[in-house]
Amino acid sequence: MKFGGTSMAGTERIRRVANLVRAQAAAGNQVAVVVSAMAGETDRLINFCREANALYDPAEFDVVVSSGEQVTSGLLALTLQSLGTKARSWLGWQLPVRTIEAHSKARIETIDAPGLIEALEDGEIAVIPGFQGVSEEGRITTMGRGGSDTSAVGIAAAINADRCDIYTDVDGVYTTDPRIVAKARKLKAVTYEEMLELASVGAKVLQTRSVGLAMKAGVRIQVLSSFGDDDAASADELPGTLIVSDMEMDQLVENGDMERQLVTGIAHDKNEAKIILTRVPDKPGAVAHIFEPLADASINVDMIIQNVGRDKGETDVTFTVPQADLARAQAMLEDRLEDIGFNRIITDSHIAKISVVGVGMKSHAGVASTMFRALSDRGINIQAISTSEIKVSVLIDEDETELAVRVLHTAYGLDAVEEAV
Repeated sequence: MKFGGTSMAGTERIRRVANLVRAQAAAGNQVAVVVSAMAGETDRLINFCREANALYDPAEFDVVVSSGEQVTSGLLALTLQSLGTKARSWLGWQLPVRTIEAHSKARIETIDAPGLIEALEDGEIAVIPGFQGVSEEGRITTMGRGGSDTSAVGIAAAINADRCDIYTDVDGVYTTDPRIVAKARKLKAVTYEEMLELASVGAKVLQTRSVGLAMKAGVRIQVLSSFGDDDAASADELPGTLIVSDMEMDQLVENGDMERQLVTGIAHDKNEAKIILTRVPDKPGAVAHIFEPLADASINVDMIIQNVGRDKGETDVTFTVPQADLARAQAMLEDRLEDIGFNRIITDSHIAKISVVGVGMKSHAGVASTMFRALSDRGINIQAISTSEIKVSVLIDEDETELAVRVLHTAYGLDAVEEAV
């Protein structure tokens, strides 16, 4: 069981979490719990680091920001004990959760689980702070924003858990953001591949890395809410959204538990920025000069369009980067103007990426044309397009984001049907 920051925000909510955990233990399950810091706590700790030293040492930064999860793990263990339940906290270095030495973006290498499994078999509930691990040098490391999801999936894999329930402030994965489309539907199940694409293109339900790890390790995930009523269905009745393998999804469809959709969901992301380099020499190696320095600086490039070369042997190259990296990318490219040989650089941060995702695309034609026609009919201009086997993404003006999401949600028949009263 994994609980996010909003679920752990204060002693009352921690007591509610403790009751959910105790109920699972009372049902005869062995339970390991991964917790995030209280909502807002990590931001507060980051600000302390910046005030202490603007050019902070990443290793000491991790010592500070990982303390939020340590507090909530101890508080939950204490609360469970007050309810008469056997529980203890296990910090990242006590298991240990071994990670690579990459402070604030560490990746799990191994988790030593024998001691944890022994405690679970002895009837003890294990409470583990998410987000944190330990490097080979014995230093505390953290896994980046949303890292507690990755911790939970990693621990579920290490102890061979039947399921990893991730409790959030939403009750599952929806066909799109319900705040934009009131008729968005909650999905009973999504494949790892679909969730990976949705997470990577803007859906904020799960950290992308956690989904990739679940797919690799075969961990079944359920996303559900920790804010249900006291009489809400138990997690074992699967009230949330399951994230499963293609094989299990096929079984759910065969059993009539799921309908196979052509498109699973519509995601949007306003955190993209567009860069256009004009009159780049149309010759071998020119594009490498653009993207190699960006890769060296760990700036992730998403969509890339190279126009057909002009008569003069020149071409325009358009691509997108995270909005937060725009200034750095622009400065880096301007420094290499002579190497690259472009004429000028044009940037635009008022854009949004809209993505249509679904495994049904593998076997059905016309998904992209439906998207282009629906947007065209509403006068929404497409600035760039990228595709994968189960995804079509387009770049549009940021001001048209909500309209585009609503239009596409309807075009693909994803709107919930209102039941007659």
